[in-house]
Amino acid sequence: MMEENKTVQEEPTAAPQTNQFCEENVNETKKPQEEPSKEELVEKLKALLEQPTDEIKEKVEQLKVKFYRLCAQEQESIQDKKEELKESSEDYAPVVDEIEKNFRQLLTIYKQKKAEMHAKKEAEMQQNKLRKENIIDKMRTLSESETADVSGSLKQVRELQQEWKSIGAVPPQDAAALTKEYNLYQERFYDLVKINNELREYDFKKNLEAKTALCEQAESLQKRPDIVEAFRQLQILHEQWANIGPVAREEREALWNRFKEASTIINKRHQDYFEQLHRQEDENLQKKQAIIEAIRQLDISALTTSKMWEDANEKILSWQNEWRTIGFAPKKVNQKIYDEYRELCSSFFAAKTAFYKGVRNTLNENLKKKQELLKKAEELKNSKEWKTATATFVQLQKEWKTIGPVARKHSEDMWKRFTAACDYFFDQKKAEEQGQHTEEKENLQKKQDILKEIEEIVVGESAEDTFTHLKELMSRYSAIGHVPFKDKDKLYKRFRTACDRIFDQLHIDESNRRIDEFSKEMETKGNDSLLADRRRLVRQYETLQQEIKTAENNILFFTAQSKKSNGLLNDMQKKIDGLHRQLSDLEAKINLIDSHLQ
Repeated sequence: MMEENKTVQEEPTAAPQTNQFCEENVNETKKPQEEPSKEELVEKLKALLEQPTDEIKEKVEQLKVKFYRLCAQEQESIQDKKEELKESSEDYAPVVDEIEKNFRQLLTIYKQKKAEMHAKKEAEMQQNKLRKENIIDKMRTLSESETADVSGSLKQVRELQQEWKSIGAVPPQDAAALTKEYNLYQERFYDLVKINNELREYDFKKNLEAKTALCEQAESLQKRPDIVEAFRQLQILHEQWANIGPVAREEREALWNRFKEASTIINKRHQDYFEQLHRQEDENLQKKQAIIEAIRQLDISALTTSKMWEDANEKILSWQNEWRTIGFAPKKVNQKIYDEYRELCSSFFAAKTAFYKGVRNTLNENLKKKQELLKKAEELKNSKEWKTATATFVQLQKEWKTIGPVARKHSEDMWKRFTAACDYFFDQKKAEEQGQHTEEKENLQKKQDILKEIEEIVVGESAEDTFTHLKELMSRYSAIGHVPFKDKDKLYKRFRTACDRIFDQLHIDESNRRIDEFSKEMETKGNDSLLADRRRLVRQYETLQQEIKTAENNILFFTAQSKKSNGLLNDMQKKIDGLHRQLSDLEAKINLIDSHLQ
């Protein structure tokens, strides 16, 4: 295909749209002195709908701007009157009147007509596409034919060229490909039939003049202040370019580059213009989304007083004023975001109205709930079940915080009584804990005194007397209550060290020591604690039996398999012997518990 037949095809960005919502048009330029009424605008729109749909777009958009400007002014007037009368804005709920409904219905009819027109144009473009494809097929046949009737073929080509030019638009996505293929076979035909140079040069000259004129027109469009109109005119020039035949080969590239460069500048201006417009619309969208999010984040459930509601109301009014200063958002989301904004505002004012209607019932319900909590707190404040009562008081305090306010005449008195009950209980608990700490310190001193006696024992000739004396001291030591937690481990290690020294000198084995210590521990425990110890020891006993059984099976297996594993067998046997000793200790402890429980 020849270069001059290429067309810069760029997808135009969406043109700016006129907003349809009354609140969006507050910032429109000031209307003329004699502005038509809404009823007159409705009648004008009816009259426009009688005209061809493709000729009334701009007029319809202008009517929309004027109509919704009037809507906005009416809303502001109503709001101003409400403020002058000092009426609450809590009943704010924009209502669409019958005139606006009629106007919207007419707009719907217009949209339907426009959709039908577009569908008709689409069908026409599809038909045009088929006609051009048919011409291309004929051009292909002629370009591939070897007939000697050059004049006849040339006549057919000229007829096809005229028919091609007479055909209207085709689907945009197919236009470039069709033109490219058409020009390809047109070029092939000229090359095939070898038209005489004079005729060929004449065609080239006429085409050069026509395309040069298009270049000049495209270059003049660069200076047009109306960027959108310049872009629209450029598309017409491209369509004309595509329908003009080729020029001399040596002129083609330079001519096409000239036209393309002019087109690129216009396309860039058009693209920059709409990118800036879209950026501004996106910024407006972000600002409006921020306002919507701010309104949405307003926790209505947390507004429990009249003061809080009035503060929130001031915020809503401030956001509404800010909204009116913001321009359009992108058309595809503008209606949706405005509806969302209006719904949030309406919900807020409806909730505010409901709050003032139901606040008295809420205060009474809160009073009943707090009276119940107060009753429980005053009944529980003398409890000595410290752990259970503490948890209950904490829960009561949490519940109290979750309950909303009560009438001011009850609020202070109830709060004083509730806090007094809580403070009384926790003061009593604190005093009890301080007494317990004093007792633990006394127990520490007692155990340290006994430890000193044990550490001073000297094993004499009578081992039995020494052992009896040690057992008596150990029994006294075990009978003493708790000591401070931070001293517990250190004290126990000192006790074990002192006792082990004497056991070693008396040659008492470790197993007997453990049994003896366990026996002394039992003396300080109640039956419930001993039963729990017995269940734990029985579980350990059964587990140890299973472990011994497994180990004995393993040693039998190794004995049968190899006679050279004496070292491994000895280790396994030692392990089994140790497990049996542990089993004997557990059995002895269980028997001690059983004898103590009888």
